Amino acid sequence: MILGDARSGKLPEHFTAFGRALRRAGVAVDSSRITLAVQAAQTVGVSRKDDLRAALAAVMVSRQQDLGVFDEMFDAFFRNPELAQQLLSQMLPKAGQAHPPRRKARVQEALTLAALKPRQTAPSGESELRLDAAMTASEQQRLRHADFQGLSASEFRLVERLVRDIPLPLPPVPARRHRVGPRGQRLHWPRVLQEARRHDGELLQLPRLTRRQQPLPLLVLVDVSGSMERYARLLLAFLHQATRGAPRAAFAFGTGLTDLRPAFRLRDSDQMLALANEAIDDFAGGTRLGASLAQLRQQHARCLVGRRTVVLLITDGLDTGEPATLDQELAWLGRHTRKLMWLNPLLRYEGYVPLASGAQVLHRHADGMLAVHNLSHLHDLARALADLMGRSGSNTDRPALTP
Repeated sequence: MILGDARSGKLPEHFTAFGRALRRAGVAVDSSRITLAVQAAQTVGVSRKDDLRAALAAVMVSRQQDLGVFDEMFDAFFRNPELAQQLLSQMLPKAGQAHPPRRKARVQEALTLAALKPRQTAPSGESELRLDAAMTASEQQRLRHADFQGLSASEFRLVERLVRDIPLPLPPVPARRHRVGPRGQRLHWPRVLQEARRHDGELLQLPRLTRRQQPLPLLVLVDVSGSMERYARLLLAFLHQATRGAPRAAFAFGTGLTDLRPAFRLRDSDQMLALANEAIDDFAGGTRLGASLAQLRQQHARCLVGRRTVVLLITDGLDTGEPATLDQELAWLGRHTRKLMWLNPLLRYEGYVPLASGAQVLHRHADGMLAVHNLSHLHDLARALADLMGRSGSNTDRPALTP
């Protein structure tokens, strides 16, 4: 089937609106990809919907995590020829539809913006009245307690900026080297003799040796599986800014291990996320934490600074590997690190119990746990780390399952 001329036909305009909606939903679509989409539609035709879907996905989607957004947007756009009426009808209640289709928040917001576009010609006074925010809660206060998984596309971008400003004052730890100071358990005899020589043998003060304080060494392990898609990006942006200046090593794991240390050396968080996205080839896949830790032990064991390193393990515990392998690798990690903090988004549910085999193994080895599903809990991470470092006892004292 040959499409009409772009100067008079409506289908190219439809592809343009489709590409703009994808861009509003967070998919990287530019004008060149929209042009390729029109050419692909001319090549395969529009008689078969599956062929058109595959052709458009091949030229408009470049990341695996955007395929779900593309499928939902395609179903919404290429179902009804009257796009505006179809989009507006989705916003109105229907008596005959008991179960309305559930879409991703990014897709729903993009469709809503497309449906409201014809109304932007209303007078300014009417627009101001419609957007009056009187008697409503503060937007930032609401986003502070909003779950990352339920954010719309614009809210997600705003929260991604807000997480970069959250401070994370890490508790310092005593180093092996000493420095001269007024307090300490040992005298610094060379300095004592120097001071005595300056004052004709009189000792006016006793210089002492005290241990230096150094930043806490961190090992960050981030789960990039499908269930951790949004949490991973926000927490990477948060830790990249909050741990700047501290000795750190960052890795992403899914079905394998990805070294993110070159990306974390960049100062700009946007560049870091772009480089991390290029480096991770198993994004939105499965989770094999045991195999990833084995790869860490075999190839990157030197990133652990003695037994002083604190591990931040960010995962929901839905591991698909062998529990015995995970138990063995976590035991090795516990012998070569100081503490293991498990940051689990599923702790947001009241009464959460680790029923999965991987979560049970993690619960046995973790020294502390914290929910990291919103901005409020990210503010509590510094206090949780301080409590973890100040807690006495062995690794056999398991933390309570409280969010």
